[in-house]
Amino acid sequence: MSQTFRHPEILETARREGKVTVEGLAAEFGVTQQTIRRDLTDLAAAGSLERVHGGAILPSGTTNILYDERRTLNQSAKTVIARACAEHIPDGSSLFLNIGTSTEAVARELLHHSNLMVVTNNINVASILAANRDCEIILTGGTLRRLDGGLVGALTMSTIRQFKFDFAVIGCSALDADGDLLDFDIQEVGVSQTILAQARKTFLVADHSKFMRNAPARICTLAEIDSFFTDLALAPKLAEQCQNWQTNVFVADQDA
Repeated sequence: MSQTFRHPEILETARREGKVTVEGLAAEFGVTQQTIRRDLTDLAAAGSLERVHGGAILPSGTTNILYDERRTLNQSAKTVIARACAEHIPDGSSLFLNIGTSTEAVARELLHHSNLMVVTNNINVASILAANRDCEIILTGGTLRRLDGGLVGALTMSTIRQFKFDFAVIGCSALDADGDLLDFDIQEVGVSQTILAQARKTFLVADHSKFMRNAPARICTLAEIDSFFTDLALAPKLAEQCQNWQTNVFVADQDA
């Protein structure tokens, strides 16, 4: 396969999995690792990928990946993470689910829960949970963000402050090595911070691709999260910090 054909395939794999490796691509395309390294260098020079040790990731920046692309990214990981999170939410709970494809996955895993009250600023979450007749659904209102069905702004935060949730389930766009949760939209950050302030227990759902990304706006630190549900073990230093912070880390097993 020529370079012209490999490049789009490499980018598609990166969008789907969040990362590509030299070894994996060389085996997939039947070419040398040196050839793949040249491909990745060319794609990085064009701004399409960002080189990391052993491969490449989607580039960091000030704008997020398109929502439709994020929906297809690491779908199986999001499902097992969502299932693990839903197992920690008992029937008869009140909770908030915010904007994101990971929280949409949690909504799907709550379809057989009973006597729930779910408040959300995510139209997609409300639509998913509408199939659960034993779930009361409250939309916050706010300014509609058409690209992902999210509701943001002052009205959104004002509505959230009227509640005290048993659980808040949030996602993030990136997770920094020091444990900071990051996002691209400053309005969404304000909403997430308000959600966390109104919850008795706080849950983060984020797959391993978030470990390899960066974003400019800070939501909070993992020290402010009660439980973190992910699909890959944390780096030893961050895992130790989570222990010190008493942040529970649950690594979901995709093979289970």
